Amino acid sequence: MPGKDYYSILGVGRNAPEKEIKQAYRRLARKYHPDVNPGDKAAEARFKEINEAYEVLSDPEKRKKYDRFGDQWQYAEQFAKAGQGTQWDFSKGGTYTTFDFGDLGDLGDIFGGIFRGFGSGSGTARRFAGARARSLEHPVEVTLEEAYQGTKRVLQLQAEESCSVCGGSGRTGRARCSNCGGSGRLLRPKRLEVKIPPGVGDGSRVRIAGQGSQGYDGAKGDLFLVVKVLPHQVFERKGDNLHVEVPVSLATAMLGGEVGVPTLKGNVALKVPPETQNGKVFRLTGQGMPHLNDSSRGDMFAKVKVMLPTKLTPQERQLFEQLRIYRPG
Repeated sequence: MPGKDYYSILGVGRNAPEKEIKQAYRRLARKYHPDVNPGDKAAEARFKEINEAYEVLSDPEKRKKYDRFGDQWQYAEQFAKAGQGTQWDFSKGGTYTTFDFGDLGDLGDIFGGIFRGFGSGSGTARRFAGARARSLEHPVEVTLEEAYQGTKRVLQLQAEESCSVCGGSGRTGRARCSNCGGSGRLLRPKRLEVKIPPGVGDGSRVRIAGQGSQGYDGAKGDLFLVVKVLPHQVFERKGDNLHVEVPVSLATAMLGGEVGVPTLKGNVALKVPPETQNGKVFRLTGQGMPHLNDSSRGDMFAKVKVMLPTKLTPQERQLFEQLRIYRPG
């Protein structure tokens, strides 16, 4: 058979059933997909070849023609009309073809619209139909203080764009585009300063509009910053509320007094009533984290941790001895 052997490309026999062909395609497409092999031109070329083979072998009519005419199957009707021994000028018969991904289930969302229209055979025009605009995700780590106040980050990214030379078609005239190697796509480095709003939490997704990958039609997807808030040494965050332990002396806990409670804006005064028990929790309204996209705030919960004295002086020991007399047990 002249030209490409689509059965060998997919690694199946010539009598392989449709199910086996589809399984082989899925396996190979996952392995060589450009998203799995960024910047790998060999994998990209292999991916195109796999799609080209599946386009033909998955269609019963195309496969029948291919089995008879090889990779010039598209011109089967012209062969029939021209008759045996008649010359046919393939260079004048260029056509565009499309590849329907609709029968691939969940793979359709992955591959649909990414690589379409790879005609087979010498002289057939080959056209890159282009990927749809695609959103990107980028992880960002912030401290609790940054999540409280809001912050900025400068990101170094790579996003796909349509080739400016061929306009995403993959070809200039009848030749493969030398700028993009015929893929119609290029990875462009991008330096981007982004704002992270106050109130973000673990798993928050901050949308940066229009900074994703560009589609064949020029539209651009979005960039989503996936936020991870780092643990804090003092505060425990639960939703938009903050929890903190506050050391209180034994005397203050018994007689009452005032202690300082740390917050992300600085210390605030807390009045401790007499006979406050260890573990008592006080609520400080509005001293927690900002609500995302809201001017209100969560609360601070201060848990009393009574600090028992150590290294008692003789006078202190006498006082505790007297206390034991008055409060036995």
